[in-house]
Amino acid sequence: MDDTDPFERPTLTPTAERPLLGLTVLVVEDSRFACEAMRLLCLRSGARIRRADCLRSARRHLQVYRPSVALVDLGLPDGSGLDLIAELMQSTPRVEAIIAISGDSHMEPDARAAGVDGFLSKPITSLSSFQQAILPALSDDRRPRGPRILPDEDVTPDRIGFQDDIAHIADVLGDAPDNQTLDYVAQFLCGVARSANDQRLEEAARALAHKRALGQPAGPETAAITGMIQHRLAEKLAI
Repeated sequence: MDDTDPFERPTLTPTAERPLLGLTVLVVEDSRFACEAMRLLCLRSGARIRRADCLRSARRHLQVYRPSVALVDLGLPDGSGLDLIAELMQSTPRVEAIIAISGDSHMEPDARAAGVDGFLSKPITSLSSFQQAILPALSDDRRPRGPRILPDEDVTPDRIGFQDDIAHIADVLGDAPDNQTLDYVAQFLCGVARSANDQRLEEAARALAHKRALGQPAGPETAAITGMIQHRLAEKLAI
């Protein structure tokens, strides 16, 4: 009698060129631009990718399958990625590698305190940094054997993802945003603008974040960001 499951995926052995071969990576990230970069990094590394753009979507994914690796953005539209990380830490069996990602490097101590296996600061484009954040957390049989040359390669995500992110924030700002929404806008745009090398937008997002941290009204900063978002949308339409 043949007990082989015809639907079971064959075990794939990682190689020096594709050290994450055989792994499934769940990327919990609301930025399409950042997620496109990680899709390319997974592709170059041999891993399969699943994407969730919020906590609710991530939890739905986790009800039906268990990824090998979870990359969790700390600032999500429906809450903090730290909450999901705490849930993953307590789950059985535990996801092999839990990596926090953020556009704010000051969040790393909080992520480390939550027990993550690694932290990646946006923009995440370096293939070697991506792989080195994940590989140490994996069991020996999940890692390639023998010496491995670290790849000196960066990925370049499609700018369409950036335009999608701009359109998303335009929608968010269109509904008389409250303070919680403004915190989300500032956090989201800091990471996206830095990833896209949009220095003016990043500076505007940081100015908004600063005012919000001080508990001060941020009307001028919000208006400035709204104008910049509309300008970038108009540039897309012109193209």
